[in-house]
Formats: sequence, structure tokens, C-alpha cells
Amino acid sequence: MDIRKRIEKLREEIDNHNYHYYVLDEPLIPDAEYDRLLRELRELEARHPELITPDSPTQRVGAEPVEAFGTVRHEVPMLSLDNAFSEEEVAAFHRRVSERLGQSAIDYTAEPKLDGLAVSLRYEKGVLAQGATRGDGYTGEDITQNVRTIPSIPLRLRGKGIPEVLEVRGEVYMSRSGFEALNARQRKAGEKTFVNPRNAAAGSLRQLDPRITAQRPLAIYCYGIGVVQGWALPERHSAVLERLKEWGLRVNDEIRVVRGVEGCLAYYRTLQARRDALDYDIDGVVYKVDLFSQQETLGFVSRAPRWAIAHKFPAQEALTKVLAIDIQVGRTGALTPVARLEPVFVGGATVTNATLHNEDEIHRKDVRVGDTVVVRRAGDVIPEVVSVVKERRPRGAAPFEMVKTCPVCGSDVMRNEGEAVARCTGGLYCPAQRKEAIKHFASRKAMDIEGLGDKLVDQLVDKGLVSNVADLYTLTRAQLAGLERMGEKSAANLVRAIEDSKATTLARFLYALGIREVGEATALALANHFGKLSGLMAASEETLQTVPDVGPVVAANIHAFFRQAHNREVIERLRQAGVHWKDLDIRRAEALPLQGKTFVITGRLDTMTRDEAKARLQALGAKVAGSVSSKTDYVVAGEDPGSKYDKALALGIEILDEQGLLNLLAG
Repeated sequence: MDIRKRIEKLREEIDNHNYHYYVLDEPLIPDAEYDRLLRELRELEARHPELITPDSPTQRVGAEPVEAFGTVRHEVPMLSLDNAFSEEEVAAFHRRVSERLGQSAIDYTAEPKLDGLAVSLRYEKGVLAQGATRGDGYTGEDITQNVRTIPSIPLRLRGKGIPEVLEVRGEVYMSRSGFEALNARQRKAGEKTFVNPRNAAAGSLRQLDPRITAQRPLAIYCYGIGVVQGWALPERHSAVLERLKEWGLRVNDEIRVVRGVEGCLAYYRTLQARRDALDYDIDGVVYKVDLFSQQETLGFVSRAPRWAIAHKFPAQEALTKVLAIDIQVGRTGALTPVARLEPVFVGGATVTNATLHNEDEIHRKDVRVGDTVVVRRAGDVIPEVVSVVKERRPRGAAPFEMVKTCPVCGSDVMRNEGEAVARCTGGLYCPAQRKEAIKHFASRKAMDIEGLGDKLVDQLVDKGLVSNVADLYTLTRAQLAGLERMGEKSAANLVRAIEDSKATTLARFLYALGIREVGEATALALANHFGKLSGLMAASEETLQTVPDVGPVVAANIHAFFRQAHNREVIERLRQAGVHWKDLDIRRAEALPLQGKTFVITGRLDTMTRDEAKARLQALGAKVAGSVSSKTDYVVAGEDPGSKYDKALALGIEILDEQGLLNLLAG
């Protein structure tokens, strides 16, 4: 095999895959295959270092850290743009352009204005020779080794007709998803996180060690050119962008050619509406006269071209003060700190509140009452406090402390180890949680109150007829018949269903209480272990942990729930209303015939539903699992059993058909 030819073939193939992945967004092969090609190239170059070239895909990272960046003089200045903040200002810009050109039918290239860092890329004979920051527009910093690490910047251009010298201008940015992943890694490593994607991109691109830059999820979109030698330019700016794309440079798919001020404004409104759906931050759009001949006629004024303007979106970040930190209680009992702010106009609306997420986030950002903070609002996303301007912190500002009792109902607040969220323990009583508590209580696997759906629960609570689950048993037919979409017959049926639900089992009742982390299986284990509700309510955390499948977290949740006087009062009202079950003889529970046996049910059963089969097995002490393992004792196989049946055969597990299950239950 000719090693040189194989290396050249690999480089060509990898460059082609980079083009399809980064420029066309149409990957041709899986990531694993791409990695295999790159690994083969690295191994060949390691054995034949004399064949390594600077534009090889393996040479993106390799330079040693520098003490300082060199300077680069821009042959063609990288000028800034004038800004427009209203449709009237855009109309005025178009009017000036029309008057100077003597015509009104002007074509503009409209493109997103990325919130990143402007850079210049110089290619000589198609090979990347230099990368530089914008700097002051005339002189920037030499960041060649850093831009080489960005995968979407080609080290060598592809195709035909490539100029002798081509300087490309673009915006280096960090995607929102990349930014979130980077901050997650930083937090896990105990390192400083970044405030926003733009700061992260700028900081990453200006690292003196290119190996650090290579670890950051940077990308680029190219939007124009500077110095060009050996290329007769097309007539239009939009045609230049098309050619850049053919040469392997990444150009934004959102770019459009529009006509007149109406076309510009329509583009602006469309992109503003889609802004939050993009995976990168933009702070506006840019309009450029498309014809180069018209650009030349219009010329420049001061440091900005007359033929282009940036139409900015309303600011998404602003400074304001924290007046107070309140606690909101969600429908599941989660406590969320909320900053009450001095009103500030941001993201197109006046903001007075912003989420602080949880206690850990407040301490990480060190937000205190009286602080001056950066607030961010993006579209319909809830405003959030991004960071604190600590230089403006007033003296005596105290660190935040989470409340110990629920601000809505006064119940204890509990935060399990390893969880970020603190929660109210007054699940049956707390007004903030009542709708969810009632819906769960009435659900099929809990008290099974047929006809009590979500919308009806909303009506009952909103009209003040029900404040907790015990109130359900005081409802009358007349009260229900007066509700929306409830006639006499429906009301009578619901009253009957509520009455029927009074006869239940201890396991169902425990599950219906909605204790955090107590599902059907845990509720059944608790019922079988204690036999009576009184024994369970009086149990310590240590005693609770002796129940199968109950660990420290679940035990703490159960203990905290029953410790709340409000919850105990609601339970007492339920018992007084007639909710009852047959207590279990604990000695019988310990001697249940299927105690310690694990079953898996698969396929369709004819004589009962799978839920019914599960309940009957559990009543005999069995554990019913969802998947087959070496710990499974029996697999119940109905019609069309699927892969669980096959796995049971492979593991040699005893398989029962439906008749075998019936025989077991009867015996």
C-alpha cells in the first residue's frame, strides 16, 4: 500500500465529512466511523511524521501556550455598523439609501446578528494562514492557533476557483446546548461557570493555551470578506456567501435576500418570533445592500458603511435591584425562591419577578436582598437572575437562608440528601398542593373514584367546595349538579362512586395519601409489614427502614408526612367519614404464601387484566417486577408474551400459563 496516497485519501475523506457535517448539516456517516478514519490517519502520521502537513485534520491542536497574543493589522478595516432600534429607524435608513441611489426597489441581504465574537480568517492558496480578532477594527490579536481548533473552520478550502488570498469575516459563537453542557462540566469539576454563551465564547477564544480552546464547543458562521486576491467578485454579496459555502465555509441558513423596507421588516418579525427556537443567541438582524456596485456608490461615513445597518432586538439582559426574596410553593410541594425586583424593561416587557431556581443556585450565585443583578428574559421563558454585580453590594446584605416551614400552610419544609429542591410536607392540607393531592387521591390505583376527573377537581377547588381530600365525602348531589357539565344523573353517579370508594385496602389508602416516593409496591410493603395504620403512623425512621424496599430517604418522607398535625387531621376526618379497610394480622402477613417470591407478568390474559393479576399476587405477598432477571422466580406468560418470555427461557425461570396462575392463586 502507498502510505502517502492512503494519508492523502484519508485527509480528503475526513475533510469531505467535515463539510457535510458542519456546512451542509447532512452527516454522511456515524460519529464512530468518523472517529475510526481520524484514528487511522493519526496512526499513519505517527509512523510517518515526515508526511504531516499543517492543514491535516490531525493538526488542529498542537501548538504550545503563548505568553501573549501578537497583533494583526487588518488590510481592510473591520468596521462596526450603525444600529436601528425601531421600525421607523429602519425606514429612515432605507429612505437614505433610496435617495442616494435614486431608486426605491433595493435588494438587501438580511441575516441574523449573532451575539458572539467577530474574527478574520486569512486563507493563502486555500490553506488557513491566520486568524485574528476584530480588535478596534484596524488592529486585532493573532489567534491563529485557537481558531485552528474550531471544527467548523476548515484548515483547507475545497472545490475549484479558490483565490490566491481570501480573507473571510465571521462570528465565532457558542451554541446554547454547548454552553449548558460546558457549564455542567465546570460545575462537576468544581470550577467557575460562565454567565452567558457570548462571554463563554470570548473567553474560550482568547485562551493563551489552544488546548483549552479545543475543549470548548465553539463554532462559526461566516458573513463577509475582506482582502481578496485572484478572484473576480460576483455582482452581489449574496452570491459571495453562496461561493464561500461551496468552498467549505459555514454560512447561516437563515440568510435571505429581501426587497425594500417591507421585506426587511417582515424578515425581522419572522426571525424575532423564531429567536428562542434557535440553538444560538442573536441580538438582532443585519441588512446589507446586496449589489456591490450600489455599496460602492453609497460608501462610508465615519467608521460605518452607509449600505448596512443592524436592527437590534429589545435587550434580553438588564440591571436592576433585588428588593426581596420570596418563596413560592408549587403544586407538588416544591419550594422555589423568587426575586422581587425593581421594575426593569427587558426582552420587550417590564419585569418585576425572576426565578432563582433553588437554594443551591442562590448560594452559587450568592444572590442577596439589596444586590444589583443582571436579569435575563428571552421570549416566553421565565425571567431569571443571571449574576450579581458584587461591586455594588450594600453593606450588611445577608446571605439567603431557606425557610424551615411552608409559607402557605406552616408545615415543615424538608430537603432530602442529594436533591436540590426543598418541599412542603403538608401534602394533604397545603392549599398550594390541594388540586394535585385530590387528583392523585381519586385516581384508579388509589381510591378509584370513577367520574372525578381533572377538570371537575379544578371546579370543586376553585368554587371552594373542596379544600382537601376529606371534603370529597361531604359533597352532595345538589352541589355537584350545579357544576359545569354535571347533570342530575352524573352527580348521582359521582356521589355513588365516592360512597363506594370508602371500602378500600390499607395499601390503596397509603398510596392515595400521596406521600413522596411511596408508590404502589412500597404502600403494599408498608401495609403488609405494619398491618394497621396506627402502627405505621407511630413508627420511627429506623423502624420504617426495616420494611423491604424502604431506605433512608423514603423512611424520612413517611416519617415527616405523618409528623404533620394537618395531615393527621385530614386522615382522622377520612376515617370519620367512613373510609375503612380490613386490618391485616401481622403474623398472617409474615406468613403469606408467596412472601419473598418475585413474579413478572407478560402478554395478554383472558380471565383478568394484568393489573388485577398483579394485585392478587401482591395480596399473597409476592413482589411483581417489570423486567426479568436472575432474581425472578416465576414468569406469567399470556398471549403474545414477547421478549420477557424468551429471556425467561434462556435463564431457566419457571413459566406459568394463565391456567397455572389461576391454580396458584386458588391454592
